Amino acid sequence: MTKTSKERLKFLDKNTVFVLEYIGRFTDAAEGHSGMKVKSFLRLTDKSGITTGEQKTDFKPTVWAVLKLQDCPICFLKLNFQEDMKVKKVGIIMGSDSDLPVVEKAIDTLRELEVPFEVHIYSAHRTPVEAKEFSVNARANGFGAIIAAAGKAAHLAGAIAANTTLPVIGIPIKSSTLDGLDALLSTVQMPGGIPVATVAIDGAQNAALLAAQIIAVEDATLAAKLDAQRKAAMEKVLKKNAEVAEKYNN
Repeated sequence: MTKTSKERLKFLDKNTVFVLEYIGRFTDAAEGHSGMKVKSFLRLTDKSGITTGEQKTDFKPTVWAVLKLQDCPICFLKLNFQEDMKVKKVGIIMGSDSDLPVVEKAIDTLRELEVPFEVHIYSAHRTPVEAKEFSVNARANGFGAIIAAAGKAAHLAGAIAANTTLPVIGIPIKSSTLDGLDALLSTVQMPGGIPVATVAIDGAQNAALLAAQIIAVEDATLAAKLDAQRKAAMEKVLKKNAEVAEKYNN
């Protein structure tokens, strides 16, 4: 069943009653419409008539709704808009637990931005089947980008990228030999058609920021957090500049 006329849904929230209007098409699933997903422009209005949201991404609570449709009686639905719009996860893969001290900088950065993530240890050489399985299923499992960290003959990022079209970001890990140059070249020198975005040696923070920026293309809330973080960094530098100027330039 499809519907294209405007409908009005009343959502009971703990604090207020919302009216959600949409114009467009929605699809009806079996089992009492419990799998219905709204795919349209949404306008969220509170009980005082004030519009509180103009985009689909502005409406996120899971609520019980009463929906009256032309083609069926009043249906009681549990619509989980948050599931439809939740932030994509970042996969963080490292070849060995010895890479963890570097990778933790990426974890801390994603936590600060409140980006969900999963951390795994998969080796391109010692666990190739598991690494491939993760990559092949990553998109279906809710990932939006993958960070792969490895040292020495660092083939992990390339092996991951070979099995997914999700963005893959490689972190070359510095080892006891060649100061990480081996890992850098192994990660960055990918053949045409299988790209890996490679950050600096041990550049875990930038890897996390790049993953967040990729996901933020379709997430205005995350984009605003990144903008605020960039602004705070700018203000910190300007403050230090003012302190140095006051001390030495007068």
